[in-house]
Amino acid sequence: MERTILHVDCNKFYASVECLYRPEIRNKPVAVGGSTESRHGIILTKNEIASKYGLTVGEPLWKARQKCPDLIIVPPNYPLYLRFSRLCRSVYEDYTDLIEPFGLDESWLDVTGTGRSGKEIAEEIRNRIKTELGITVSIGVSFNKIFAKLGSDYKKPDAVTVISKENFKNIVWPLPASDLLFVGRSTTKKLAYYGINTIGELANADINFLNRIFGKNGETLYTFANGLDRSRVRHKDEIEDVKSVGNSTTTPRDLVDEGDIKTVFRVLSESVSTRLREQGLKGRCISISVRDTELVSFTRQKALPACTDISSEILKTAMELFNANYGWKNPVRSLGVSVSDFDSEMCEQFDFSKTVENREKQEKIETTVDALKRRFGNYCIQRASQLKRRDLSGVNPHDEHIIHPVGYRVS
Repeated sequence: MERTILHVDCNKFYASVECLYRPEIRNKPVAVGGSTESRHGIILTKNEIASKYGLTVGEPLWKARQKCPDLIIVPPNYPLYLRFSRLCRSVYEDYTDLIEPFGLDESWLDVTGTGRSGKEIAEEIRNRIKTELGITVSIGVSFNKIFAKLGSDYKKPDAVTVISKENFKNIVWPLPASDLLFVGRSTTKKLAYYGINTIGELANADINFLNRIFGKNGETLYTFANGLDRSRVRHKDEIEDVKSVGNSTTTPRDLVDEGDIKTVFRVLSESVSTRLREQGLKGRCISISVRDTELVSFTRQKALPACTDISSEILKTAMELFNANYGWKNPVRSLGVSVSDFDSEMCEQFDFSKTVENREKQEKIETTVDALKRRFGNYCIQRASQLKRRDLSGVNPHDEHIIHPVGYRVS
């Protein structure tokens, strides 16, 4: 039996919810964005009216205001968006138990074997969301998750697009390769270098050539472009395995020296180590992300000899990676730290230098600090070195962190 997969995408989700709750701004250009004062001043989403001014997601607010002086900017209200995300999910559950979220505003649904066509179900869901919740969705209907996602992006807002085995070459293959799920800027640039600009050109490329250029991701690209993806839609109650635990932040001011960097990395490392312990995880691979004031970014990672959940070890590795890879051409604007490659057994290697014993002592100290912060708040205890740069150490990524589901990824 051929599968029937839907991908439901809430149109301009944050902005749509804000406009629903604020009738006075519905007919005006609206963007949901972070605080300019705290340097999180970018557009997270915007309504259809604001889109007509050429505003883009991720664009700095100051630049957006130059394009649209009358732009209304509202701060994000994540609890409200979470509520609407759950309301949407309750609608989906009337049709299937196979519901896999992709962020707050998108979900895949597997409606195979229901006795109804995917288009019929999609139209019914589209109308119900509009009538019952007051927002609109676009839905892609296809025989796999990748093409269903392309379908929801193909026609917006408030639309249903069917991509079948009979029509996908006409609809999908002329699209830019960058439209394919998880094909980022670096992959797009590399594909273009070899003359591959559309999904069709990618689909007809030699798979051995793609594997030589992209490694294991080459086969993934070929599979996606040819509609051969067979990944399943998870059950609504199934918990996805955690692949990594991390935090990142755009800093309140530019970071101009190693002391600034270490201050921010320490805050992030302590948050990540606390989250690891909360989930009973230890990881072997430490990764950092760095973005400078010219918005040039990179990521680097390093494997440790043993798994860890200790902030001092995470911080030490993060600083080593930064110092080995950053030349200070520009100040730094944002930093991130994550831990991955988890060991379910979390075994320790025996040695004669008391490394394991010392790590256990450090872990007990950090566990005690975790308990104090849970009881008395994040700032009840801090390292003295962090007090020198209160403007940088005053963030609380642990409590402010919003986790969004993430699937497979091609960078």
